[in-house]
Amino acid sequence: MGHWLERNIVEPGKLPLLLALTAFVLTFLITRVVTRLIRAGKGPFGNVSTGGVHIHHVVPGVVLTVVGGFGAVTSGRHGFVAGLCAVVFGMGAGLVLDEFALILHLDDVYWTEEGRKSVEVVVLTAALVGLMLAGFSPFGVNDVTQEEAQDRGGVITSVVVNFLFAMLVLFKGKTRMAIFSVIVPLVGLIGVIRLARPGSPWARRFYRSRPRARARATLRSYHRDKRWSGPRRRFQDLIGGKPDPTPSLERR
Repeated sequence: MGHWLERNIVEPGKLPLLLALTAFVLTFLITRVVTRLIRAGKGPFGNVSTGGVHIHHVVPGVVLTVVGGFGAVTSGRHGFVAGLCAVVFGMGAGLVLDEFALILHLDDVYWTEEGRKSVEVVVLTAALVGLMLAGFSPFGVNDVTQEEAQDRGGVITSVVVNFLFAMLVLFKGKTRMAIFSVIVPLVGLIGVIRLARPGSPWARRFYRSRPRARARATLRSYHRDKRWSGPRRRFQDLIGGKPDPTPSLERR
């Protein structure tokens, strides 16, 4: 294990990335545990306020992200300082993305349905960083051979083709698949081949005069959402906690 870590993580300069990812995930999990305890009125924790203003943890998260990011830029990829800056940056990113929904909506939606976006973004970010840690590079640059790497034209072509795949998948309304296709080009190829989601720009443009394709896309989307919405909701509840009921549900 030690030899594998040295050869695959330390020597290539990936140790700061591993430390940042670990700090990111742990910070997010610890933050969710603390906020759920505060919500339940248990434990010694409580909200932080000053002058009547509630201080969200995105504020120290931004500070840590800035400090860790600038420190990482000046420290290189090796040494104690690089590792320390990576940990600080990971902690800050965990705090910031835990309140991603607040930033997106400019409102305190932490315990609402909209707040689930924070959990989705954190899981997606951790998965993408994990792929990069495993050796995947954006837009398939890792798939370029040594001879092609010496030819700038080959590298540029690979990047442009995979970028177009990602944009086409996004155009088909498959946001998560488009993001993953940036790291794993095969995902983009699958997304390009499969039908677009109904209501996407692609469906509105190309399925308008193709009722059979439009019906197939709608049926496939319905079955997919029906199959995965329940497990995805339970997973989000397990990590982030159940959102508060909406007023309409409370009246019922």
